[in-house]
Amino acid sequence: MSDCIFCKIIQKEIPSTIVYEDDDMLAFKDIHPAAPVHLLLIPKKHIASLQELSEQDAGLIGKMMLAVPKIAAQNGLQGGFKTHINTGKNGGQEVFHLHIHIMGKPA
Repeated sequence: MSDCIFCKIIQKEIPSTIVYEDDDMLAFKDIHPAAPVHLLLIPKKHIASLQELSEQDAGLIGKMMLAVPKIAAQNGLQGGFKTHINTGKNGGQEVFHLHIHIMGKPA
């Protein structure tokens, strides 16, 4: 998606503070944090929202959910964290590339 800001971050066309990356996903610091630690975890495959998931995405989404606690711990959130996914315009989604907010306060 040429106009998707998160796709541009994945392609390294827009700078970001990346805290985790593998072949399938990337996590970076939110530029407008709502918590002391506020990360966004995105799939490298462009998926607009949870509503756009297909059966073929089950493995990717499972892998992302398993990565969340590891990424949180690596960023000082061993004591707990909150996850948040906005879905669709009426669900408060502003960037239409699936993303998981990982938020918390370091212990």
